Amino acid sequence: MKIELTVMVMIQNPETNEVIIQDRKNKWPGWSMPGGKLEPDESFYDCAVREVKEETGLTVKGLEQCGMIHWYYKDSNNRYLLVLYKTSDYDGDLIVDAPEGKHFWCDIKELFSTPIEKFSNRYLLFFSLFFDDDHSEAFISRKSADSDWDVVFR
Repeated sequence: MKIELTVMVMIQNPETNEVIIQDRKNKWPGWSMPGGKLEPDESFYDCAVREVKEETGLTVKGLEQCGMIHWYYKDSNNRYLLVLYKTSDYDGDLIVDAPEGKHFWCDIKELFSTPIEKFSNRYLLFFSLFFDDDHSEAFISRKSADSDWDVVFR
């Protein structure tokens, strides 16, 4: 069994309510939010701070954990866990063109009206976890690489 641990951070401008979107160009291309993989010796929180700084140039504080997305591959017994954080407390200048992709501010209404095909790994389905206090987890599983995903919100 392989378990991959990752984080994603929603950074929201408290004055405009816009959020930073990352248009990824490498693995999992499409719209996402900043984040990445945990190093062996760090917490989820510390990983979120580090990844945001590396990818966007911003220093974030006051991160609030707001959910998780959990993928389970039944055929291999592998798991992929993505812990979600949000904040409106940040400093620095946004790196617009980074190795991971381009970053830009996006209005929340525009975000949710954008076609799902534009998003990395269909993340738009799960962005409601950043805004909705009714759910804290999305559990996604499938039997094999060629079967459909089952999605349950908890």
